[in-house]
Amino acid sequence: MESHFDSHVEQDIEDEFQKSLKEMISSLIKGNNWGLPDHLYHYQGFWLTPTFLQGVMLAQQQFEAQPTDIILCSAPRTGTAWLKSLTFATITRTSYDDSTTPLLFKTPHDVVPFMELDHAHFSANRHPLLATHAPYSFLPTSIIDSGCKIIYICRDPKDTFVSMYHISFELFCEGISWYGPYWDHVLRYWKASLEHPNKFMFLKYEKMNEDTVLYLKKLAEFMGCPFSSEEQQKRMPEKIVKMCSFKNISNLEVNKSGKHREG
Repeated sequence: MESHFDSHVEQDIEDEFQKSLKEMISSLIKGNNWGLPDHLYHYQGFWLTPTFLQGVMLAQQQFEAQPTDIILCSAPRTGTAWLKSLTFATITRTSYDDSTTPLLFKTPHDVVPFMELDHAHFSANRHPLLATHAPYSFLPTSIIDSGCKIIYICRDPKDTFVSMYHISFELFCEGISWYGPYWDHVLRYWKASLEHPNKFMFLKYEKMNEDTVLYLKKLAEFMGCPFSSEEQQKRMPEKIVKMCSFKNISNLEVNKSGKHREG
């Protein structure tokens, strides 16, 4: 049993680690955060906000991946919420239907948490579906070593930029964007998918958008929960695609008036 003294020592160690992290971050090169109050900080070739950088570094130290985990990886604004909705609805289809799914009253980012923001709150019996915006080289070693599956989605950079239209074009082209440079983010996951095809699934947003049902079936197969013949006859894939469509998800009250987290 952990003693009060042991927990006090652990807290002191964590406080010291947090302090050293903040000092390290303050020494990094800073860039314009697209008009937002916080700066972006350049660390090991990528630009991150202080919150995400600290979260990634803590996750590297603390997060323990399981072989059954499925990690959804993406750069920001490339279809993350859509992929979260599709995969969650597919994995949980025997527990929920389109009238009971948590997607009706929770945002996709609450249903599938971000590793770098939420890992400290994970329980031992957490859901295996997680997400991250972290570049491939920033992933905790436990993710690579555990053999868990990784799904990456990329998007045409011009559409990614349009999705961030209110922010500077020049900064995006210079690679100064959240978790950018964008192409470096994509390229490292693409190379990893070539090296480990059984562990990685590399998706292109535009291809998924052309035939979402086809790619949902491929996703289900990759995640180890393929649609049965009976489910396909009942048009289960089509129902999930319709439920997770942008039109449907964006019109849910939780996604119009709710918020993911404070700040």
